[in-house]
Amino acid sequence: MTIQQIKYFLTLANELHFWKTAEKVYISQSTLSRQIQSLEDEIGVQLFKRDKRNVNLTDAGKFLQEQWTAIIHNLDHIHKQAKRIDQGTYGFVSISYPGSIAFSFLPKFLETLNTNLPDLKLELTEPTDENHEKLLLDYETDIAFNRDEIKNAHINSLKLYSEPICLVVHKNHWLYNNPLKDLSDLKNEKFIMSGLHRTTLFASLLRSLFDKHAFEPKTIIESDFGGMILNLVSKGLGISILPYSFKYANTQDVKFIQLEETIDLYVNWRKNEPNKTIEKVLEYTKLIANNNS
Repeated sequence: MTIQQIKYFLTLANELHFWKTAEKVYISQSTLSRQIQSLEDEIGVQLFKRDKRNVNLTDAGKFLQEQWTAIIHNLDHIHKQAKRIDQGTYGFVSISYPGSIAFSFLPKFLETLNTNLPDLKLELTEPTDENHEKLLLDYETDIAFNRDEIKNAHINSLKLYSEPICLVVHKNHWLYNNPLKDLSDLKNEKFIMSGLHRTTLFASLLRSLFDKHAFEPKTIIESDFGGMILNLVSKGLGISILPYSFKYANTQDVKFIQLEETIDLYVNWRKNEPNKTIEKVLEYTKLIANNNS
């Protein structure tokens, strides 16, 4: 029994059609039939019920489909990490990050790595904040910068620094040249911001902020991407609340008004990580964070 035979079985279990499966795995239909028959003979279990028109899983086949899917999934992660470890000899690190640090912390961080680890190859990903934990556990990323502390037994999490959040308004907005006395003065304003229904710390912070001032914002556009939000505010479509880091985007025609609330930046990585290159990157991460705070 080989891993390839199991993958053939899993594909056929999903397609339930020999010809379509053969096309999908790039082998002939007769070769696929022989591989499945060989697998059944070796384990002594009938996996499929076949007739001239239909292919269906047996109960044993359904059980093995569930079990082998999980096993192959884990094997793929193991093999992917083995390649990462091997590439670590030459320096390869995958990093995920929130868009808010793309204009301040991240450029300084990348410049430092380029100076001190010139042969390092980086892969950058900007997912939604809720995805960083899964990316780490699935070995899709090695280091995750995140606004939330990831609390998982298999992940290390370190707070790097805190920064204020800001109200962002267009130059024609009445607050551009006037002080903000109370956030509740904005209850009739049009907001463009991240969805308050999300489970991230930033969404929770926003909900708490609006609850404190006893009003629900009139959100006309929701987006997880701060760069897009900032651009829409610069067009005068509404106002927003964003981390201070976005100020370094130097977007024209907007003003950042600091609020009392702050938000953190964490760096997260897998525990017992064998890729030594990641340890070096983390050292420079802490160095940049200390200079940034």
